[in-house]
Amino acid sequence: MTTAIAAILIFFIVVLVHEFGHFAVAKLVGIKVHEFSIGMGPRITKFGKGETEYSLRAFPIGGYVKMEGEDEKSDDERSFSNKSPLLRILVLAAGGIMNFILALIIFFIISLVMGTPTTEIDSILEGGPAYKAGIKSGDEIVAVQGKDIDEWQEFKTIISEAEDKVSVEVLRNGERIKFILEPELDEDNNKLVGISSKTKLSIIESIKYSFTNLIFIITLMFDFIKMALTGNISQGDVAGPIGVVQLIGETTKYGILSILNLAAFININLGFFNLLPIPALDGSRILFVLVELVRGKPLDPEKEGLVHFIGFVFLMALMLFISYNDLNRLNIF
Repeated sequence: MTTAIAAILIFFIVVLVHEFGHFAVAKLVGIKVHEFSIGMGPRITKFGKGETEYSLRAFPIGGYVKMEGEDEKSDDERSFSNKSPLLRILVLAAGGIMNFILALIIFFIISLVMGTPTTEIDSILEGGPAYKAGIKSGDEIVAVQGKDIDEWQEFKTIISEAEDKVSVEVLRNGERIKFILEPELDEDNNKLVGISSKTKLSIIESIKYSFTNLIFIITLMFDFIKMALTGNISQGDVAGPIGVVQLIGETTKYGILSILNLAAFININLGFFNLLPIPALDGSRILFVLVELVRGKPLDPEKEGLVHFIGFVFLMALMLFISYNDLNRLNIF
């Protein structure tokens, strides 16, 4: 039950924030919005306010903002199609941007509660790689693999990417000392060195931490795409809604902050992939508007609509395939 509640709340909030981004900017630039819907499938409830109908649907995966002239020709001066290309791009990008903003807020809250990790070492796991190398509590990590660092995330990233042994320089009593570590692998093949960092509470550092985390995860998304294009991912590396629900269930065991951290990751994931130039997604629509800017005139709406329809069918087929793999991992069949 806890898993179901957490999953519904996370999906609902992620979709709500995304669609509200489109809705708010559309209203702001004067576009007529016919419907603001959260969820997909049968309508559970609805109410009208002004020219817009607000509805809640059965399945909390997805949603939409129905704007005048978005998918068809319209002579209405307040239609989406009659707005300038730059305003249309702003409306289309607003959903993903709002997901990024929510992720920043979540990271900020987590950092204020837990503190921002520093490069100063708090404790050493006895018998771990750092302990064996001679690193001590109170040492400050200043360089890894010859690269000067000033953030804990940099240290973690370099360690995770290292192939074998890792050189670590620390500052101890004003002196730089170099050590060689041999990271150990846990059951998930994550590299561990047996170090925990000291944290500090600071609004400025929390803001910095939020943006650092956002950029780090977006970088991971680009790395994932590179791996996908080169065929270096397996079916197990991709999860659909069922896999995400399972992940949420596992995360609930570790408390609210872990759930918040996962919610931030899902927000960034949704915002990032929605902005990719994949037919039927916001990024593809933005690409069509950019082509219009270059050509000086819009493309045929019917042809554009056909591209988005084909993309939508492909995405639904892909979603079904991924969901099937999720169920296989759960040994349903």
